[in-house]
Amino acid sequence: MKLWVNGALHDAETAQVSVLDHGLTVGDGIFETVKAERGETFALTLHLERLTRSARGLGLPDPDLDEVRRACAAVLEANPMELGRLRITYTGGLSPLGSERGDAGPSLVVALGGTSRRPDSTAVITVPWTRNERGALTGLKTTSYAENVVALARARERGASEALFGNTVGQLCEGTGSNVFVVLDGRVHTPPVSSGCLAGITRALAVEWTGAVETDLPLEVLESAEEIFLTSTLRDVQAVHRVDGRELAGAPGPVTAKAMRVFDERAAQDRDPRLG
Repeated sequence: MKLWVNGALHDAETAQVSVLDHGLTVGDGIFETVKAERGETFALTLHLERLTRSARGLGLPDPDLDEVRRACAAVLEANPMELGRLRITYTGGLSPLGSERGDAGPSLVVALGGTSRRPDSTAVITVPWTRNERGALTGLKTTSYAENVVALARARERGASEALFGNTVGQLCEGTGSNVFVVLDGRVHTPPVSSGCLAGITRALAVEWTGAVETDLPLEVLESAEEIFLTSTLRDVQAVHRVDGRELAGAPGPVTAKAMRVFDERAAQDRDPRLG
């Protein structure tokens, strides 16, 4: 396995980032995960646009997107695989042991790991912790992921693959690494970005391609929604067959099944789609 670290490919065993890198010491970094099938990325341009937005939100210099693209291409060529998770990590770089950022410049790491296609449906749980829709990092895809680690561990303990959060005012928000959609009276709804959720790339494409409506939803909507599904880079559109103790018989339901089909068809037609 070969990784890209700060300008060149390295063997995984010898690839190094300083132990004083701000991404390690204080979580001062951002990242993107891109699906790669047989060496071909999906929606890379949209992911790189969000990488830049996250960098600006965190106060990091804009990433050199030409270099990021070169790094992605090099890693994909060096590590051929059927289905992979391409991870782009961009951090504050070498810095003092505190919150103050150093002046050495950012670090860029690109790595690729193998994965498998997700099942058509999954189980989820809700967790008692909240997303802060008014936080400094809200809407940014940062490496400060410990909250998600804790919530996902609880989901795994309960036989689920994802944990769903409400926000501080009791609205449905998002999963640890996914966006959530519900079907009400045959219509697809998803929480707006103002709820505190990440503006997911797959979420945005699913909204555009299925006609879903952005709606403020109470967390309790999960107890009555006709259908529920998740979206993310590696899930695409995935039905939910159980939320907490509630079973959704027949998942994926007809609306979700159509969304899955439409997403697959549109994604196959354009591997680097745009929005709007």
